[in-house]
Amino acid sequence: MNNAIVLAAGLGRKVWPYGEFRQKCTIPVANKPIIRRIVENLIEVGIDRIIVVVGHYAQQVRGAVADISNIEFVTQNPQNGTADAVLTALNNLNGDNFLVVYGDIVTTSDNLRNIIEDFYRQNAEVAALVQLLNDEDASNWLCAKFSDGCLRGIEGHPRGGSHRLCGIYAFKSTAKPYLLRNPGIVTQVPVGGMPPPESEIAQSIQLMIDEGIDVLAVETTDFFVDVDKPWHVLEANRRLVDYLSKQIDADQIAEGAKISDAADINGNVVLGKNTVIGPRVVVNGTLVAGSNNNITNGAIVHGNILIGNQCRISDYCHIDSSTIGNRCIVGHGAEMSGVMFDKVFLYHYCEMSGVFGNATDIGAATVCGTLRFDDRDTVIQIEDRNEVPSYGANATYMGDYCRTGVNAMIMPGRWIGSYSVIGPGVILYDDVPSKTMVLAKQELITKPWGPDRYGW
Repeated sequence: MNNAIVLAAGLGRKVWPYGEFRQKCTIPVANKPIIRRIVENLIEVGIDRIIVVVGHYAQQVRGAVADISNIEFVTQNPQNGTADAVLTALNNLNGDNFLVVYGDIVTTSDNLRNIIEDFYRQNAEVAALVQLLNDEDASNWLCAKFSDGCLRGIEGHPRGGSHRLCGIYAFKSTAKPYLLRNPGIVTQVPVGGMPPPESEIAQSIQLMIDEGIDVLAVETTDFFVDVDKPWHVLEANRRLVDYLSKQIDADQIAEGAKISDAADINGNVVLGKNTVIGPRVVVNGTLVAGSNNNITNGAIVHGNILIGNQCRISDYCHIDSSTIGNRCIVGHGAEMSGVMFDKVFLYHYCEMSGVFGNATDIGAATVCGTLRFDDRDTVIQIEDRNEVPSYGANATYMGDYCRTGVNAMIMPGRWIGSYSVIGPGVILYDDVPSKTMVLAKQELITKPWGPDRYGW
């Protein structure tokens, strides 16, 4: 398998607030754009020609991977669905076998390697990667019916099911007619189902099944996250950092990096050039930090932690199982659990839990609530449809270029759009649109006071 088509043209509306001003395939996971991680995984399994289909915010995708050799770009315009996107790229392949990978997935190279190997081992016409749903709601996904190692049918957002399609397919060139015959809508839906009018690859798979072609089903072996909604950003980071941490069984200290004798290290550390772990730092777990970081003065990092470059982590802050981007600050008494994109500042005295976008400045004593009085998960509305996330339901999801004032309080499960401000003293019960400032209106009562009132 020498050829791969990566689909990175879609709008990403459901991943708001992270897809409004960026192509969702460029959302960072473990401090690297999703699309770049996919391309690197493809190269690792032997793919030497990669065609990336771009459309919405195309330049962001090009900027994320254009420095990698053997990449071509084709533009899908308009964005009419995944089958149409593949056809847009097929003109460049000249009849070769090819892999198709959706550009918003986070997984391991082993899952890619397995589908390629099974595809060739069984001389299949087509193979599809499938994943056990576990706690996920089948009605949120394109699902797969299969037995004896082959797909028996697909169903769009059914009321029940055991497995979902992952958006990774291996095709022989003979699949092209079925992509051309795609009706432009998923017809395999429950009675009363309401599919959008777009050409989905799964429907072309169904056409092949209907004509008696065996469609090989390959189950995932490692973790797999489809970054479809905001909580999947949180989940993908946690699962990937945990996976990477398991690969580390010894300390790795680069040139110029130092660990103070007064630090308490209980786990493995990987330090880039000139990164310093100073006195009174406590590490409980696996810490992977890039270059030129200063981790010092009583900072506590617990669990599996990934830190980018040029960060300051200091002054009795506490970080729990998190991804920290580049040029971030976590300062005096700040607490953090989740994901910080690049240049997020938590200077002091705040409690943050969730995903926080680029260049976001958090005011002192800002608190993100995570526990409701009813001990339940927050119901989230996605494009007018209510969902209860299976992961990170009560976290805060804050877009890029945001600010909070001192003593802002964010209730569990709130979403804040990019370019927005939550003012001082605000208790935020509702989601906030992008480009919005929320201020608290204070009523002041002024009364006379002095020694005589005091009772002197």
